[in-house]
Amino acid sequence: MTMLIIDAAEMAGGDRLRQVMIALSDVFQDLRSGKEQSPPRTLLDHGRSEMLVSPASWLKRGVASVKITTLTPGNSAHGLPLIHGVVVLTDINTGQMLALLDGASLTAVRTGAVAGLATDLCANADAGNLAILGAGVQARAVLLAMLAVRPIRKVRIFSRTPARTERFVQWARTVTAAEVAICHSVIEAVQGADIICTTTSTSSSQPLIEADWVTPGAHLNIIGGTHEEAIEVDPALLKTAFVVVETAAAAREDAGEVRTALTQGYLQPEDLNELGAVILGESAADEGQTTLFRSVGLAIEDTAAAIALYPSTEKKPC
Repeated sequence: MTMLIIDAAEMAGGDRLRQVMIALSDVFQDLRSGKEQSPPRTLLDHGRSEMLVSPASWLKRGVASVKITTLTPGNSAHGLPLIHGVVVLTDINTGQMLALLDGASLTAVRTGAVAGLATDLCANADAGNLAILGAGVQARAVLLAMLAVRPIRKVRIFSRTPARTERFVQWARTVTAAEVAICHSVIEAVQGADIICTTTSTSSSQPLIEADWVTPGAHLNIIGGTHEEAIEVDPALLKTAFVVVETAAAAREDAGEVRTALTQGYLQPEDLNELGAVILGESAADEGQTTLFRSVGLAIEDTAAAIALYPSTEKKPC
């Protein structure tokens, strides 16, 4: 068997995004039922950048993957992406290497897809006013995901980088007929929004979004931050919100908002609702309750995304 190369172009498109969402829903149910586990990542700190090595297997599908990712917060100043990486998909029965995938693109697709999955489960059916913080690759991925699951009528974007914001807006207007507007502050972007997505590379423990800026009943996808102490939204919001995480253990380890909310007593461990439990109907928000999905990214998500993308591509031998 020849190993395939799957590049960014072959991961693009709404159909592939929906395939990844279906695979993620399946794998989160397996995680919840104890049929699968997602091993912790290995972190190598190089000073200016970090390297993450993330292996995982999905026995039901007969595959495993390992992702090698570098995260360099200073890259934006040089016009470079925050994330670089590769993913190797393998057949666990034969040991053969099935595919080599662009890691940054896969990360963006699966991050957008998991946010889309959480939004589809939690957000009001008619939610159409979307706020996005950040204007990079992840912001593009979450916009496509939100468009796939909700009738988005307006997109409000805030980013601290004007040139990148302009490029995002120009691109966004090619993928949606919704109104796309640039906001000049975080509060302008998020107040009144039905769905809020944070995709920043902040390393600060000072929240970007204050709790009282969020409209009651809104849904938030918190997916940015560069390390486990970084905070994008005021942890006090978690006191009253229905909080969804990939796994409770991973959130306690890597999610700054969750860690702080637990320390401050805003949240108890039993208040963390795993995504698999929500998918299976074991837990659900109260009507009108604000919902918040805090993603940290799991290695098994990359495995699920890779196998979802693998059969749908135009095959290119390596």
